[in-house]
Amino acid sequence: MEQQMKAEAPAGAGTEQKPTMTDRIGPIAQRYGILIALLVLCVALAIVSENFLSSRNIINVLRQTSINGILAIGMTFVILTRGIDLSVGSVVALSGVVAASFATTSSSAFIPGTPYMAAIPLIIGVVTGMAVGAISGLAVARYAVPAFVATLGMLSAARGLTLIYSDGRPIPALTDGFRWIGTGDIAGIPLPIILFALVFAVSHFVLTRTRFGRHVYAAGGNPHATKVSGISVNRIRFSVYVISGALAGIAGMVLAARTGSALPQAGVAYELDAIAAVVIGGTSLAGGIGRVSGTVIGALLIGVMNNGLDLLGVESYYQQVIKGALIVAAVMLDRSRKTED
Repeated sequence: MEQQMKAEAPAGAGTEQKPTMTDRIGPIAQRYGILIALLVLCVALAIVSENFLSSRNIINVLRQTSINGILAIGMTFVILTRGIDLSVGSVVALSGVVAASFATTSSSAFIPGTPYMAAIPLIIGVVTGMAVGAISGLAVARYAVPAFVATLGMLSAARGLTLIYSDGRPIPALTDGFRWIGTGDIAGIPLPIILFALVFAVSHFVLTRTRFGRHVYAAGGNPHATKVSGISVNRIRFSVYVISGALAGIAGMVLAARTGSALPQAGVAYELDAIAAVVIGGTSLAGGIGRVSGTVIGALLIGVMNNGLDLLGVESYYQQVIKGALIVAAVMLDRSRKTED
């Protein structure tokens, strides 16, 4: 009988199959694929352009990436809760214009007492962004307006408010104190890069080490179960839009400070770059999955790509095509992972 059972047993039964090369590399590629892509891109650009690895160019890449990186980190909070914020580009312009109106030495200034000490316009700029984010968050969380619709409407409304507030004209002659956040440096490191690093560090801590961060992931991963467990999903959703608005306000002031004047046309299509950085960085549009570190790498990948194409003399039109292809590829990869799961 035992000999018969052994004969009928399928070949290989009772033996463990050795993991294939694909099984070993798959998890590594899934976790570190975006970082590997960034490193490969840097090596390729270093080969084809001798100026790419110069310290001046590296600082320039980081400085240019800082604004989109700050926006993208705020967008990460929103997308983790299954939301989207299409208004951040307009909030960049509105916050920059409002803050600059308190920090200009121009004779055309329409705010009594201008210019104020730098801290005043900086606070006002952040509060402006938070106020816009709060309106979007209220519409999404309290009145169940789809995030796409609510923030698309706010995109238009905030841009209109920017044009009304500034009368369609730039606000020039900003004070040196205000401009320092965009042009200053500490120990040779440009302040925009330092702000970007600080925003990343704080956001990473909040999402990985605090109760609020755990609730953000829970609200995006399974809203129903989160609500049943006693967590206010609406409060979490409202909060992430306020955070996104605040960071858009910071980005708007950094942009205005760098250029020396606040432009009402600033920030056009910035929301696309922010969303691209988040999605390329591995955050799922379905919510609940993603990391701020991935978003930072995604923003750096876009920044390096733009810089490399500029060094190679590629026209901006082609850059838009490549960026769009990256977004689609990242979403397709995200969908394929879910299908496998």
